[in-house]
Amino acid sequence: MQTAIALLLALASTTLTNIAYLREHDAAAKLPVLSMRRPLHSAHVLLTDRSWMLGFAMESGGFLLYAAALALASLALVQSVVAGGIGVLAFASARLGHRQLSRRELGGVLLSVLGLVALGISLAGGTSKGESGATIDILLWLGLTALVALVLLVAGRRLNQVAVAYGLAGGLFFSIGDVATKVATEGGARAAFVVALIVGYTLGTALLQIGYQAGSALTVAGLATLLTNAVPIAAGTIVLHEPVPGGALGGLRVLAFAAVTVGAVLLARPAKPSEASVDRT
Repeated sequence: MQTAIALLLALASTTLTNIAYLREHDAAAKLPVLSMRRPLHSAHVLLTDRSWMLGFAMESGGFLLYAAALALASLALVQSVVAGGIGVLAFASARLGHRQLSRRELGGVLLSVLGLVALGISLAGGTSKGESGATIDILLWLGLTALVALVLLVAGRRLNQVAVAYGLAGGLFFSIGDVATKVATEGGARAAFVVALIVGYTLGTALLQIGYQAGSALTVAGLATLLTNAVPIAAGTIVLHEPVPGGALGGLRVLAFAAVTVGAVLLARPAKPSEASVDRT
């Protein structure tokens, strides 16, 4: 019963969050140029825009649902469910943009949905929250993730793929927030991980807004969603030692994760390199 509640919370969270991404994209695209070099000015521009604030409020609501789901189930399980939310992002972006999904996008949606169905079936085998994981290992994971994000930002500027770079880097920082959220829910001394939670989500949000001004919501938020889900799932298995069920159900869960990941790649792949050709740093 507890796992089923976590599943429903995760589904509600990813739906609300991905709709929020679209609202934030539309709002940020109309605002003056945002820059990490002028954080206070950029923050003021965002926080004084009612449309963007509504999207951010929706995203915050999605986070609260996500945190509640993490308190009830393993990180890998919750993230596997949330990963299918990119299908919501694709359909919503097409509807708001008054266009039809391409074959590639439709294929990504179908794979994501099939992955969620397979994941739901695999829940019949039950789930475990796993172990707590060593604090030093968790800190090293978070530090390495941040380093990779910074490298991607530099590479993106040099390759004139700004939207792609900010989407990937934003997703990595969001993943830091996700892992930190799971660890912080354990309470005690680990509540201190709320600092990493705040830093990860703040930087992730900032990077996405800049990326939104250089590319489409499906490209930027799609890439961010891919890493936001894939990296914490890996962390859950490698760092937090969360097990997967054995036998056929275990194989089905692995296939489910593979399906939502491939679906996310299909949906997030930029349609035109020119989408990310503007330097917004």
